[in-house]
Amino acid sequence: MANSAQAEKRARQAQAQRSHNMSLRSTLRTAIKKVRKAVLEGDKTAAQTVFQVATSTIDRIADKKIIHKNSAARTKSRLSAAIKGMSA
Repeated sequence: MANSAQAEKRARQAQAQRSHNMSLRSTLRTAIKKVRKAVLEGDKTAAQTVFQVATSTIDRIADKKIIHKNSAARTKSRLSAAIKGMSA
């Protein structure tokens, strides 16, 4: 437990930031799931549309350093490859 006013404030700030980051991470996971679902359903145009939204979400969250930039790039690459692998 915090022993000083400064440490108590930092603990409060850390908790607030953690809950904010968890919310953003949840948004990221949802965006990825939407793309994967569209790929499984076999609708290429819908998958491409959802992928554009997911790409901006992934980039935005990577810019905030909630996930590493290389992890973001890898995720986008794999989703893109899944869409390209679909039959037209």
